[in-house]
Amino acid sequence: MVVSEDFLTNPQPGLTTGDGGTAAKGELGLNWYALYTCPRHEKSVAHQIKQRSIACFLPLYRSVRRWKDRRKMLELALFPGYVFVQMAVQDRLRVLQLPSAVRLVSFNGQPAILPDAEIDGLRQRLSRGVCVEPHPYLRVGRRVRVCGGPMQGLEGIIVRRKDRCRLVFSLDLIMRSVAVEVDESDVEPVAEPKPRN
Repeated sequence: MVVSEDFLTNPQPGLTTGDGGTAAKGELGLNWYALYTCPRHEKSVAHQIKQRSIACFLPLYRSVRRWKDRRKMLELALFPGYVFVQMAVQDRLRVLQLPSAVRLVSFNGQPAILPDAEIDGLRQRLSRGVCVEPHPYLRVGRRVRVCGGPMQGLEGIIVRRKDRCRLVFSLDLIMRSVAVEVDESDVEPVAEPKPRN
């Protein structure tokens, strides 16, 4: 399963301001948010967001589905029900008015900001063409870090299935996980934090 980049929009590092100058995205208050959508409407919502000139990120993966009479290659959302949107919090109404957009993931009534490093790291790793697929959400397990290969630096929980080794990394904000196959020789254990008394 390969990730598709059809719905990746790359925000420019120097964004144009109204006076013709450029500003960093931090100065404009642009942050990443997780937008919850109606089931199986992620692609249409991402397309509508793109039409409104708002940066969004919808990671897709390819999966073969079989019916009695045929097989078909489908592109499905890696995080079902979610589209990641980069915007200023004041612009949230422009996104929430879209058909099939339900709400922004929030805590205490305020939209929760996703760390830029988490989204950028996810985008970089998925752009390398590795085989990824959704996985049930995991928080507990043996934590490891990939020390070689295209996923170098990625931390997650190691899971063994048959004779293969998978690394599961999670986005805790939306409680979703993704699994990627790795070579067991490319991982090293991560020191567990000590519990506080």
